[in-house]
Amino acid sequence: MKKFNKLIIACDGESASGKSTAAKLISRKYKLLLINSGLLYRYASKLIITHKPKSPIVFLRKKFQNLSYKMISKQKLHSEKISNHVAILAKNKEIRKIINKFQRKIIKKNKKICVEGRDIASKVLSKNPSYDLAFYFKCKNNVAAYRRWLDLNKKVSLKDVTKSLKKRTLMDKKRKNSPLIKVKDSILIRTDKLSKKEVLLKMSKHIDKII
Repeated sequence: MKKFNKLIIACDGESASGKSTAAKLISRKYKLLLINSGLLYRYASKLIITHKPKSPIVFLRKKFQNLSYKMISKQKLHSEKISNHVAILAKNKEIRKIINKFQRKIIKKNKKICVEGRDIASKVLSKNPSYDLAFYFKCKNNVAAYRRWLDLNKKVSLKDVTKSLKKRTLMDKKRKNSPLIKVKDSILIRTDKLSKKEVLLKMSKHIDKII
């Protein structure tokens, strides 16, 4: 593998589209710091659900000032309750500002990084700093729902998970602030048509061209 000093990758996609798995694989292969923005929003939701603050914006602003991403990444945040709450939370412009500020702070300190979420290429890494390469992940809803159902250890009905994912993706695409979109130069990855090995191979081919 070629030596490189800088590589900033943006991975965007729909719920349970496989972007998290792909981002992990590519980060491991190229030794990149991995930031999952979805976990940040889920953690924010968990905080609000748990503490029920009177002023959520002020509360979260304080909480995210001295947070450790490593600590957040170790939390158990994939519950159906959090999933339903975070879809509404993510629509809030002020909360997005808090989390984007937190992400940019980490990104500016790391030249080798992979950031995954829903508005990474279009917003978080659109400029200063900007991405070197962007990927967009898509997966049929029934396939995505089955994967999420397994992640939840079948504790929720598959029908409810399917309905929840469809609703979340629709909300992400139609929200006013930083909607989920595929930027023009992003590379489409269809995880319902490719195996994990094939996804890694396709991404690696594009990465190897620029490093």
